[in-house]
Amino acid sequence: MRPAFRARRESAPQIRQIDRRGFLRRLNPMLATYEAAMRPPPGQLPGRHMIMERHAGYPEFRAFVAERSRAMAGFSYGFHGEAGQWWHDVVRGQLGTVGGAAHAGHWLDDAWEVAELHVHPDAQGRGLGRGLITALCEGRPERTVVLSTLDAQTPARALYHSLGLTDLLTGFRFPGGGPLYAVMGAELPLTSSRE
Repeated sequence: MRPAFRARRESAPQIRQIDRRGFLRRLNPMLATYEAAMRPPPGQLPGRHMIMERHAGYPEFRAFVAERSRAMAGFSYGFHGEAGQWWHDVVRGQLGTVGGAAHAGHWLDDAWEVAELHVHPDAQGRGLGRGLITALCEGRPERTVVLSTLDAQTPARALYHSLGLTDLLTGFRFPGGGPLYAVMGAELPLTSSRE
């Protein structure tokens, strides 16, 4: 297992794209970063591991990491959303309930779905999150980008707003319980304003 990221006075982590094999090899360090950033309930990580493995097989899968000396500082990945994917289907249903089928279709018929974006707490506040999401979305042919994030005033949500994403759903609880989420979306390409 690669070492977890720790803040040091060394060169900044480098953002680079990795392929599916590289992604699968890095699942444990990515999960450690996810755990440090999100502090999920105990016992959730094995399920998250299986979900991430499954996501690596989705259409147009794309992943980026921020690493320094093989230490994971952050990661992001996404894929082309389509019917039959759990998140896509759940969100489409709720968007349809709130705004109708045309509204749901506008956001999800040709969507790039950002599945995960996490930066280790020791590396936050240095622009890695912005770098990871902009690299992930750069050059995508889809019409829209969509994601879910905690429904709170967090640095992540402020980042998404600064890139032009707007709230499509708020106070949304996914099936199975857990915290409230906001589903956000924008038309591609992303804007580059800074707040």
